[in-house]
Amino acid sequence: MPLFVYHLIQYNQYPLGVTYLAKAIFAAGCFWGVEATFRQLPGVISTRVGYTGGDYRNPTYKDVCTDRTGHAEAVEVEYDPTKLSYEQLLETFWENHDPTQLNRQGPAWGTQYRSAFFFTTPEQEAAAKALKAALEKSHRFSKPIVTQIVPASTFYEAEQYHQQYLEKKGLASCHIKA
Repeated sequence: MPLFVYHLIQYNQYPLGVTYLAKAIFAAGCFWGVEATFRQLPGVISTRVGYTGGDYRNPTYKDVCTDRTGHAEAVEVEYDPTKLSYEQLLETFWENHDPTQLNRQGPAWGTQYRSAFFFTTPEQEAAAKALKAALEKSHRFSKPIVTQIVPASTFYEAEQYHQQYLEKKGLASCHIKA
């Protein structure tokens, strides 16, 4: 019987043979649908929703909803890079929201709903900028892309009731595809 290590964030298990997991942080509107989308990808080990990119320590959902903390609703994705590339995560990000809407997605509006990559490595930054440039050159979107590409800062995990919210409610999606 293989030994398992418990992943403390989501209580997932994975074999001890896994030697390296990577993290990626995305903001694309309401974090419920973003999280549900990424959780479906083979190679994703865990996700957690939270707040990042702001200047207020230990924000709550109520704080972030004031639109005064500077935080975005975001999803931290932990994945196995031998099964899923960062570029594949980026493509999923672009396909599942409208990156031309400034500080909103559908009916949700405010800076907390902005489109952003929060890179954790220079390689992630380069990949995000390259794909954004390619999309702009392709004219896939009729309006300018407003997605931010910024360094990751402290990620504050959202309240437990927000974690895997759609799954808990038996909903498939609340997401707006581009």
